[in-house]
Amino acid sequence: MKLFKYLPLLIFGFLHAQEEVVHSVYFDFDKFALNDKQANEAVDFIKKTDSTRIESIQIFGYTDDIGKEAYNYKLSTKRATAIQNKFIQSGIKNKVIITIEGKGRILIDDDIVENLPEKRSKNRRVDVVLNLKPLPKIEIPGYYNTIQKHHIVGDHVYLDNVLFDRGSSKLTFKTKTELDKIAKLLLKYKNLQFEIQGHVCCTPPYQKEAIDMDTKKRQLSINRAQAVYKYLIWKKISKDRMTFKGYGNTVPLGKGAEYDRRVELVISKV
Repeated sequence: MKLFKYLPLLIFGFLHAQEEVVHSVYFDFDKFALNDKQANEAVDFIKKTDSTRIESIQIFGYTDDIGKEAYNYKLSTKRATAIQNKFIQSGIKNKVIITIEGKGRILIDDDIVENLPEKRSKNRRVDVVLNLKPLPKIEIPGYYNTIQKHHIVGDHVYLDNVLFDRGSSKLTFKTKTELDKIAKLLLKYKNLQFEIQGHVCCTPPYQKEAIDMDTKKRQLSINRAQAVYKYLIWKKISKDRMTFKGYGNTVPLGKGAEYDRRVELVISKV
């Protein structure tokens, strides 16, 4: 798993709440030893992250549902400890690792689960969770974090604390809560018209757009912008006041990749 595949995230707006970044290491049945590839990927996951943003590391071990509970608890703990030991050997400071916990087996209802062997294989794992400090708030002329009473054409409104799940265009409960606040202001300032702009980052150089895991199509920024558009319509914002468009990765802010996972409202008429 590559760095900065966010759980629960991709980001809408600029990050100011703490992020969790997760990397999963999968194990063979009844095993806890790491092979070189697993070990190197886990260490790279940590070392490729900006060290100034790492607040803490948590390591959680799991097993599948086969076997006795007590045995699986010990096995999950051994898996978590194996990851911890590798990190320490690689120079990662132990004091930043605040949790090493074996959580035992993950129970599944085997009479209704499709593809049971694959499901079990995904449960034989360790999750390495990085808790990241908030990104510094950046100051850019013409950018605001909420609707203002007085705007000019071209102003950008980005929204704090609004998150999408990784690779998804579906609105989360938290996203909807934040959009509710924006909708109230838009209803108050009825003269404002705007374009909803979707953006992504971190795609390969030859790809200008990311894949939406919900639709399986390479139009993630478009779908996120459209999701916001539809929600604002549901909140009684007139269609005549807004349009939406996806820009993929073509409009970076030049402040780092994390700031480019965003949706903005750009004022088009006041």
